[in-house]
Amino acid sequence: MLSVKISNTSAELNKIIELRYNVLRRPWNQPKESASDELEQTAINAYIEDKSKIIACGRLQFNTPILAQIRYMAVDEHYRGKGLGQNIIKFLERKAKENGALKIELQARENALNFYVLNGYCIEQKTFLLWEKIQHYLMIKQI
Repeated sequence: MLSVKISNTSAELNKIIELRYNVLRRPWNQPKESASDELEQTAINAYIEDKSKIIACGRLQFNTPILAQIRYMAVDEHYRGKGLGQNIIKFLERKAKENGALKIELQARENALNFYVLNGYCIEQKTFLLWEKIQHYLMIKQI
């Protein structure tokens, strides 16, 4: 069984960023730098690997002591539909709760709304249009 791990090295983080880029940025011709930000060192980066290849990832950051945010969820296209994204979400929710969060928010792309609803998130509002192409929605879950 493939387990969820936390990134502890720069090599692991680089592989995570590569997956994020390939899934979330490259298809829209965005630069690799857009797959990361200044919060990497304080966030919890979770991942799943298969044969030394990172195939799923997600990041948890704390916006306040009681409000966490999930960002950069990505699953390699060859591994979708196997529950890996759900495993990442459940792991990050557990980490949020362990660290005192009462609520998790995220910005979901329109094509991922059903995934998050199935995992207990509620649509709060339509928010922004990324790169004038990808509609996002604020979603929240009480934990």
